[in-house]
Amino acid sequence: MNYFRTALLLAGLTALFMGVGFLIGGQSGMLFALLMAGGMNLFAYWNADKMVLSMHGAQEVDARAAPDLYAMVAELARRANLPMPRVYIMDNPQPNAFATGRNPENSAVAVTTGLLRSLNRDEIAGVIAHELAHIANRDTLIMTITATIAGAISMLGNFALFSGLSGNRDNNNGLGVIGSIAMMILAPLAAMLVQMAISRTREYAADNLGGQISGEPMALASALAKISQMAHAVPNETAEASPATAHLFIVNPLSGERMDNLFSTHPATENRIAALQQLATAMGRSYARPQPPRSAPWGGSTAAPGGPWGGGGAARRSGPWG
Repeated sequence: MNYFRTALLLAGLTALFMGVGFLIGGQSGMLFALLMAGGMNLFAYWNADKMVLSMHGAQEVDARAAPDLYAMVAELARRANLPMPRVYIMDNPQPNAFATGRNPENSAVAVTTGLLRSLNRDEIAGVIAHELAHIANRDTLIMTITATIAGAISMLGNFALFSGLSGNRDNNNGLGVIGSIAMMILAPLAAMLVQMAISRTREYAADNLGGQISGEPMALASALAKISQMAHAVPNETAEASPATAHLFIVNPLSGERMDNLFSTHPATENRIAALQQLATAMGRSYARPQPPRSAPWGGSTAAPGGPWGGGGAARRSGPWG
């Protein structure tokens, strides 16, 4: 259903582009906007992983630097039938994570030190499985295509304003100044709404596949509950400085959204947990509704795995890792 919805939204975005483009600039205007947006997003597609990892100060680790984390990623990648991604750690107190890369062969998974300190082993595995699901689903490619079409629509909106204000009597787009201003505002807004809807759909799909990869959907649900609550209390200054990267993270690092809305890049955490509960039931897994930590995020009641994620000593082995 998520794949069908994504395809339907992409088809709607494409139809919007074609309609706006033809109305404003005819076939030549459509082609120019698509080529311009495609060129910019092609550059981003090939270089975005390096840019975003550098932007968030991510440091690559290997089996010697972070043996437990690296082994966990390797095992989950094997389960997902994926090549081993590069593994990064970001020195950031907010628990969060993201995946990037243009394809499974050139992918990376990055987690924050806050995530490694705040979540237990099964919850960390659930988060990593979610990020591997994004890689398996080729969500980077989907969002690149989406951004290309949305960018082209925004360019057409600007072109509409320029052509409407130019006062050229030979201009035959039929919009006029008021129509051009309306098109400049409404067309990019509509494209942004569809783009965000696609982003929310891909999060649901990654939750579902991630729960299957880890084998413990409710561990991922528990992780989402904790991360969502801590996102309110623990600022992510790097993400605040680069809000365009917020959609990459498993939970919005800028603010914890309390409800699905048209302008949200992430679904409501409560809705994601409910979907994971349904998956757990289908998989025959018993569950208790996840509860956020009752003490301060870095207090003693939150599970703090050892070894390379901040506690010292061997990491606790449980669940599918026992």
